[in-house]
Amino acid sequence: MPLYQHRVRNHEVDSQGFLFNSRYLEVADVAMTEFFRSIGWPYPKLVAEGTDPSVVSAVLSFKSPAYFDDILDVDVKCRNVGNSSFKIDVSIARDGTEVANVELVYVNVDPAEARSRPLPEAVALALDGALQG
Repeated sequence: MPLYQHRVRNHEVDSQGFLFNSRYLEVADVAMTEFFRSIGWPYPKLVAEGTDPSVVSAVLSFKSPAYFDDILDVDVKCRNVGNSSFKIDVSIARDGTEVANVELVYVNVDPAEARSRPLPEAVALALDGALQG
């Protein structure tokens, strides 16, 4: 069972009938939230603990188009955990065939100071526990 499933909605497709490229980042963002929920950190708890992840790098690789009404299986793998950052890979597939992959690097941000800050220890430990090579 995938971490998250997304049904492509009509307003998400472009004039060619493909899921518009920017929408893949939206799907990946929801998947990141679901990933944290799956490791015991629902988003409100994550923020209350002092974690406010911001994307600093996104690399999207498109394998084949997704279309209106497709059901996409979305999985997340944690690849790296640093002092204030972490990297995840988001795999988006339809019927077992990869449609796209999104590599994301997040940095924990202090919104008041507009700069990075260390991940809270409990969050970093949960991410470490979810690391996949």
